[in-house]
Amino acid sequence: MRFFVILFDILLLIIFTSCWNQNETGNSEIVVLDENDTNCKVVEVNDTTIQDCNYTFEEAIKGTNAPIEIINQLQLVNVHYYSTDGKIHVGQVLTNKKIANEIIELFTFMFQEQFPVAKANPIVKYNWNDNLSMKDNNTYSFCYRNISYSKHAQGMAIDINPFFNPMRSKIDSLPRPNKPIGAKFDPSVPGTLYSTHPVVIKLKNMGFKWGHYYKRNYDDHHFEK
Repeated sequence: MRFFVILFDILLLIIFTSCWNQNETGNSEIVVLDENDTNCKVVEVNDTTIQDCNYTFEEAIKGTNAPIEIINQLQLVNVHYYSTDGKIHVGQVLTNKKIANEIIELFTFMFQEQFPVAKANPIVKYNWNDNLSMKDNNTYSFCYRNISYSKHAQGMAIDINPFFNPMRSKIDSLPRPNKPIGAKFDPSVPGTLYSTHPVVIKLKNMGFKWGHYYKRNYDDHHFEK
């Protein structure tokens, strides 16, 4: 009996040592589901993975003017994406609970497509300044402002790579500079969206409305529900 106890202890030691050596490399894995949730692929995330942010929920909402009934609708989700440097980044999106799973599905799709997302930070990083966030090409969802017209005030919208996909005027007689200032639309740049782009088609199929079809402006970075 004592022999079997000793043998069991040795086996436990071998298993523990094996796991410890595996973790010592600093590598981990994320599971990326396909759009039908029937298959998955394992993606290695190692020491070269870049973390763009790591907020707690309390930190992500700090300083917002949103009332408690809206704050209670929000969820902070972690996302992985290829950034413009070609490396895997880890970011976060503060969004409405109603579309949180769809945001994760979207980022999974963009990851599989290797569609570059410059960065994904809750807008608290920019002191709740939408202009600074857009200038930094930041992808985000929730930002509390005029709730009468902005779906961002409820976290029911997402802006994707706004510097690559600036808001542009449709009215030639009333020309306005692109927003963010200095941004130009160039569909040859990776991360730029256009009507036949797989990411645009994916979002349309998920039921999101695209700002490209607004009456006065091409708001190509904006999608909402």
